Amino acid sequence: MRRPADGEGVQSCGYGETMTDISKQDWNVPAKEDSPHEGGFRADLQVTTERGGPTYGDMIEQVRSFMDKVRYASPTHALADEVIEDLVKLNAKLDTMLVDEWTSPSGTRIDLPSRGNITLPPYEISAGGPDGVDATVTFRRFHLGGNGVAHGGHVAVAFDDLGGMAAALKIGGVSRTAYLTVNYRSLTPLETTLSLRTWVERRDGRKLFVKGTLHDGDRLCADMDALFIELKPGQA
Repeated sequence: MRRPADGEGVQSCGYGETMTDISKQDWNVPAKEDSPHEGGFRADLQVTTERGGPTYGDMIEQVRSFMDKVRYASPTHALADEVIEDLVKLNAKLDTMLVDEWTSPSGTRIDLPSRGNITLPPYEISAGGPDGVDATVTFRRFHLGGNGVAHGGHVAVAFDDLGGMAAALKIGGVSRTAYLTVNYRSLTPLETTLSLRTWVERRDGRKLFVKGTLHDGDRLCADMDALFIELKPGQA
């Protein structure tokens, strides 16, 4: 998620809060490690712009760029060996900094695309609240399915994450995906800014029926129908 401009919304620090006006948002959120766990989740998931340092986003971008190039590269034997040697060294360095999922900046850096989570296609939120989530998403070369378009599985991942966000903003809590159906209406291009919207169509107790659409301009690339289940207190 990029840092919004004045007047735009940003994601709150807790599941129980909706997007707030930028003028009310503290962008220097301190990392907080004392939130109690409830089942597999924390009662209040703290997001921050501090963890990982000021260049964490640049590191994530370099990793994404590396993934893009690996997807298309045909290295020589010598180059492959050189890359392996470099990666072994980098992995050894990162091994010294491993933390648990609640402390990792990945997934909590609200100032970065996809909250700094490299497992997700990079998206940026333009608006979000109880009525739904509006975002832009770009499927990169790494997300290639075949013949120059995005893999359907990566499209589903984007729907799942942003569908879960819509559910969370609707109920002020955490949910799990029960099912998710994607209808692929037309080809989803790579390296193109696409519009993705998710919203809760209706609620039946703990059941949240979520819809979503993915557009390239006016052209519908895919739509989503999903069921998310609100977790009980202490439920993982």
